[in-house]
Amino acid sequence: MAIDLRADSSLTIGTHTLSSRLIVGTGKYASYALMAEALERSGTDCITVAVRRERLIDAAGNNLLDFIDTDRYTLLPNTAGCFTAEDAVRVARLGREILEGIENPGADWVKLEVLSDTRTLLPDPVATLEATEQLVADGFQVLCYSTDDPVIARRLKQAGATSVMPAGSPIGSGQGVLNPNNIRICMEYLKEGDQDYPVIIDAGVGTASDVVIAMELGVDGVLLNTGIAHARDPLRMADAMRHAVEAGHQAYQAGRIPRKLYATASSPEEGTITAKPR
Repeated sequence: MAIDLRADSSLTIGTHTLSSRLIVGTGKYASYALMAEALERSGTDCITVAVRRERLIDAAGNNLLDFIDTDRYTLLPNTAGCFTAEDAVRVARLGREILEGIENPGADWVKLEVLSDTRTLLPDPVATLEATEQLVADGFQVLCYSTDDPVIARRLKQAGATSVMPAGSPIGSGQGVLNPNNIRICMEYLKEGDQDYPVIIDAGVGTASDVVIAMELGVDGVLLNTGIAHARDPLRMADAMRHAVEAGHQAYQAGRIPRKLYATASSPEEGTITAKPR
């Protein structure tokens, strides 16, 4: 009997249930038309839009929202480009107003980014925690972009974050998951007493193998943008990322064999043909 590899691929984040464990960004594409086709090929049903950085109208007069089926995709507004908690909270509220206006179900959540500087684009942990507390109090389901520091991750969950999203490596760097041990500890801390708490790798993955590695660690999903948008062939890479997130999740569920120093024969030794004694 054939096994449906996507049968258990759905991901629940707060009150949202997504059919794909891959969340894809809308920035950095050569055109909105290319973006729309890449989103289709990726299999995602949740896309993230930078409320502050994203121009809804491009130089040619095209509206971003004209290229997004807002009935099909749940939009996840994000606060990219914010460097203070105050700024991030304001942008989150603006995103909520925009999505309420188009009646998209993503109006009640936000991907929170409060950056520390323009060189590393790493999150400011203090400002992120402050913004999380404010947004949770304001009724948001907050998905927090974080470093891979397990202590900060736990503090963000304690502050009410719906999901903590540790970076695999710096935004747009394409370095993949640099510190898998920290990711494992983050998951241990975040899932303690709540195995269904969603942990999502956000940032740094550059190709399909990076996504597979992330998913094989046991994270619940991957959020990416540059890895597709800046690939030599974004459409083919979108296909690859789609299959990678499914393969990595299935491999984690299946359970890999232990690593061993020496070889282990794959065929049984019983019944081995031997030379006839003379």
